[in-house]
Amino acid sequence: MLVKTKTFSGYILSKASTAVSKHRNLSVLFSTILLLFFSGCSPEKNIKKVQSLIYLTEDVPAGLDNDGPAAAIPTSQIGIVNLVDPLIDYALDDSTGQSIKNLNFEKFEGRLAESWSFNKDTLTWTFKLRKNVISCAGNNLSADDILYTFARAKSVSGAAPIGWFLSSVASIDTFTTEVLSDPTKRSLGSEIRKVDDYTVTIRQSVPNQLFLPALTTFGIRIYDSKEAIKHSTESDPWSHNYINNTSLPGYGPYCLERWSKGNEFIITANPNYYRGAPQIKRIVFKKIPQSSNRFIIMRMKQGDITTGLTPREFFKLEEFEHINVLGITGNENIFVHMNFDTPPFDNLLVRKAIAAAIPYEWIIKNVYFNQATQWKGLIPSRYPGGKSYFEVENTGTLAAKKLLELAGYKDGEGLQKYKSSFKLSYVSEKEATLGPVATAVRTALRDAGFPVELDPIPLTQYGDRQLVKRDLPFALNDQEKPIVVDAGYAVQLFFASPEAGGVNNMTNYRNERVDQLWEEARSTAAPERRTTLITEIYKQLSNDIAWLPIAEYQTQWASKIDIEGFTWYPDNAIRFSDLRVKK
Repeated sequence: MLVKTKTFSGYILSKASTAVSKHRNLSVLFSTILLLFFSGCSPEKNIKKVQSLIYLTEDVPAGLDNDGPAAAIPTSQIGIVNLVDPLIDYALDDSTGQSIKNLNFEKFEGRLAESWSFNKDTLTWTFKLRKNVISCAGNNLSADDILYTFARAKSVSGAAPIGWFLSSVASIDTFTTEVLSDPTKRSLGSEIRKVDDYTVTIRQSVPNQLFLPALTTFGIRIYDSKEAIKHSTESDPWSHNYINNTSLPGYGPYCLERWSKGNEFIITANPNYYRGAPQIKRIVFKKIPQSSNRFIIMRMKQGDITTGLTPREFFKLEEFEHINVLGITGNENIFVHMNFDTPPFDNLLVRKAIAAAIPYEWIIKNVYFNQATQWKGLIPSRYPGGKSYFEVENTGTLAAKKLLELAGYKDGEGLQKYKSSFKLSYVSEKEATLGPVATAVRTALRDAGFPVELDPIPLTQYGDRQLVKRDLPFALNDQEKPIVVDAGYAVQLFFASPEAGGVNNMTNYRNERVDQLWEEARSTAAPERRTTLITEIYKQLSNDIAWLPIAEYQTQWASKIDIEGFTWYPDNAIRFSDLRVKK
């Protein structure tokens, strides 16, 4: 086969072609395996292409509970957003005309809510619900579903209280940190009230511009309360076990057909979906852990959509006429996290030494093929609401050694007693992309005197240890991003102390000044003052190296050429109901 060579940001990728061509020698054998593999993909072998789609993914959803241990895992979020709908969502931005649609983050439109209004005097929002909205279980949407959803969130009974957290971020009255420590504060009161079957009011404690944005996220999507309650037990009144392991009852565009954890996840179009049944009737998630295998399956026309390939693989797929590769710089990034509760990462000079040793330029050029930029901040560069700038004054081995000596560890002497702390964890299913980054980081740090070893672990274990246990001492992370488009939201999510409600504060970072500044910023009605406060917060976070940012990179998808309608959402999850197949 003739291999085309392209010039790409100063590199001739003939080597990439050679690397990929190794797979081509196995085409006959692999074709046989694919036929056997996908023959069991669907019992309905005569489904037309327009009705069925195969989505190749590194894993299927590990759980479907937004308050569950798998909530931080991107594949779980994709499952959630396709099965349940929010009260409101961002409107489409029709001005771009690009192949990937964007959202207008200053404009909202109704989903389960038909309309809403705000009373500034009482800080009360009134939502009018749509009528004749039918769930996958055949139940009608009502105000009881909204009350159930927020009561469940306030119960903080799940492994990760994300529903409570988002409600708190939005300043819903009584959703304070007291809820976390005092069981008597966990019952829903008049802050959320049913006016009639299709009208609900929600009261805030203070003005907060994050209220509507928070309602768009995967963490406050509305449950079918009747179906959820059917599966409650005395020991599990909020049906966490059922929702996290069996099914997710909701009013979304798709219904769950079959779920085999660690293997397959199949959803089918909700025929009664209030926005009209999706054109693509059936989505089959197939777990293909290795990105190189997903690459080959797409090349051989056995898959319809995939994500999570390496930058090189996405680039090579562009050579094939039947494949369309789409990319957008949204909010994806890669960073190193160092746990403040795990010595010696509680030493700022140690963190600075690590920051100096990271080979930023090498990673961007050789791993991301210049489809990334050095991330000099702690929030996505496109996000409004505050400025963040992170700068490493001196980089390289010599600079790192000097800082390490100032920390009391000349040439790394004395660090061996922290050997277990220097296991650099990352998601093993992302070995093709994260492995080279981790190896480069290990090499650079060992040259500086750090006893670093690699510790790839499964995605589900990584998510549990990051979000729930918070006991990863040293980790490479490329899956965390603030899904509310605002700099302040990221403060509450990642950097507020655990005691102040930092629900995903994976580094156990604590700074009383940051907590105080954020408390003022979240409740001020003056936008300029809010921006000033949040910018001051990020200066402190950068000085403390609360995270160690490496690079921002593109969100990319590869699909068959006849599939269109991709829209970029801040959670980077595909809404399959957006998609169409060209006729």
